[in-house]
Amino acid sequence: MATIGWKLDRGERAELLARFPTRWPDQDADHVTLASDVEEDAPLPRAISGEIVGHVDDGDGLEAMVVRIDGETRRPDGSTYHITWSLDRKRGRQAIESNQVIAQRGWRPLDDPVPIRIVPARLD
Repeated sequence: MATIGWKLDRGERAELLARFPTRWPDQDADHVTLASDVEEDAPLPRAISGEIVGHVDDGDGLEAMVVRIDGETRRPDGSTYHITWSLDRKRGRQAIESNQVIAQRGWRPLDDPVPIRIVPARLD
């Protein structure tokens, strides 16, 4: 089984990290997941741009950016498009926890959405 979604454009990633400094020691800022546990030959998504529209930090070692793709923040599975921005692995935090944090705490919208370039990819 595979995971598909989008990688952040590598040329833009450094600019985004400078604009939004990470709070926790382990930077992630790598990708947006569309779907997990899909067939290995599942087609890649088509979108190549999105917007960072929100932020969440649980204050306990996990920070994520909420992303809007094709006008939606909700993934087909009902969770939220996001980029795990930073985490504290020494506290036992894992990137997979981001959706749970967003669902439990909600997220704070940014004053102005930030356009981002994303590259369709297999994320395994």
